[in-house]
Amino acid sequence: MLDFFTLKPEAFSLDITDTSLKIVKLKKKKKFLSLASFKKTEIKAGIIKGGEIQDEKALTEIIKESLDNVSGQKLNTEYVVASLPEEKSFLQVIQMPKMSTEELKEAVYFEAENYIPLPVEQVYLDFQIIPPVYDHLDHLDVLVVALPKKVVDPYINSLTKADLKIKALEIESLAIARALVKNGLSPHPLLLIDLGENRTGFMIFSGYSLRFASILPFSSKQFTQAISETLGVDLKKAEELKLKYGLAEKYQIKIKKGEIKKEIKQGKIFEALTPPLTDLAKQIRKYFDYYQTHVFHEHLPPGGKIVEKVLLCGGGANLRGISQFLSLKLKIKTELSNPWTNILKEPLSEVPELSFGKSLGFTAALGLALRGIKE
Repeated sequence: MLDFFTLKPEAFSLDITDTSLKIVKLKKKKKFLSLASFKKTEIKAGIIKGGEIQDEKALTEIIKESLDNVSGQKLNTEYVVASLPEEKSFLQVIQMPKMSTEELKEAVYFEAENYIPLPVEQVYLDFQIIPPVYDHLDHLDVLVVALPKKVVDPYINSLTKADLKIKALEIESLAIARALVKNGLSPHPLLLIDLGENRTGFMIFSGYSLRFASILPFSSKQFTQAISETLGVDLKKAEELKLKYGLAEKYQIKIKKGEIKKEIKQGKIFEALTPPLTDLAKQIRKYFDYYQTHVFHEHLPPGGKIVEKVLLCGGGANLRGISQFLSLKLKIKTELSNPWTNILKEPLSEVPELSFGKSLGFTAALGLALRGIKE
């Protein structure tokens, strides 16, 4: 499952980004799972920049303090499944001749050199074989992930200095897919969009695996900035207006010739948000079109190669009306994801301690926590 360290004890998750640290611990509840512990801590600017840790000591102290102040049950394990920065990773699906697992371990390293823009000795590399959904293969499809050692080692140092034992390290896109894709299988390609505070993740999951992942130069902060500039208010007030109104449409009732008609009135907030959202849709479409013309080895059932749905997650997905807006722009059904889909018994989509809206921002942490309790 694309880890660097594999041990058996249950673990909690630690999702680390430039701006925040999120902790989740799940517990087993009969045939299902439930939330045991969670925590979000803000990280001051400069400690992590562009996914690279600039101050290991400061991050270590933030981790220690957060571990001692989780909501819910105290963490009863020192084992952790932690995230690694998506923007520094290389992900590729490659085709290999059929061979034994031992032979594959060696062969993948040689083949990966054709795709990774760094010498293989300078990266940590891992892989997993992707089983086909349809059709018997005369080759192996292999998902390969690599990250520079100079990026990963400071994460290992910070976690170790916080007295934690690493069970696995994983890029965010893999954790997000584990949280959102029901039972880890999709017969049609799914487009996953993670609207984060500082950047947006673009992922396509198909069959049993992630197939493509990239970072879009767009963040939910741009929504706030657009409202601030358009309405002439400070960023704090703009954030409040964004969360309260979003793209919600106002309806005005008029009676003409005895008939009641409902007309849509679009306000200043809608107008402010339209340009950045239109730009986001264009960027999503650009990456989507690239994927459609560069991927040919998905081995899906007949008619299963068309993306039928877009799932939104991340804190920015809480913007009212965003799924409807993107549905119109992308011409693909777009909806809010359910980060609890592989955790809670249906039809539950939240727990009292962590609301659905907040859980969208915990998607990666929940995916990491699933790995921590199941493996």
